[in-house]
Amino acid sequence: LATGTELAAVLGRYIGVPLLGSIELVQAAVLVSASTSIVLATIAGRHAMVHLLLERVGPRTRAWLQCLNCSGAVLFFGALAAGSIWIAIELWSGHEETELLRIGYRPLRVLAIGAVLITALLFLRLAFRERRR
Repeated sequence: LATGTELAAVLGRYIGVPLLGSIELVQAAVLVSASTSIVLATIAGRHAMVHLLLERVGPRTRAWLQCLNCSGAVLFFGALAAGSIWIAIELWSGHEETELLRIGYRPLRVLAIGAVLITALLFLRLAFRERRR
């Protein structure tokens, strides 16, 4: 959606029919895509990792390091959620929206908060799973 919108905007500029609000549409599409991607990558266990150290330690140390990694991810995504919730609470009554298309920020904020909370909970579950090993 983001790429198609940007393509339409560029082509529209070349033929003299600009697509007003294309940047707003692209930003909203990227937020939805990124939020979905981070949750799906966490579920699939496909986050980028450097295995250089993990391949050189024993199974017990490996499990401990992976638990530490998951705990750090819980703290990181928890902090993102806390900050996003704080901002959302502060600006909730502001009725913010984009200038041209009047896309409301509330649903986008709720989606982003939901994604980082789900990601934090998934990493918490992984941390407990690694701890049991």
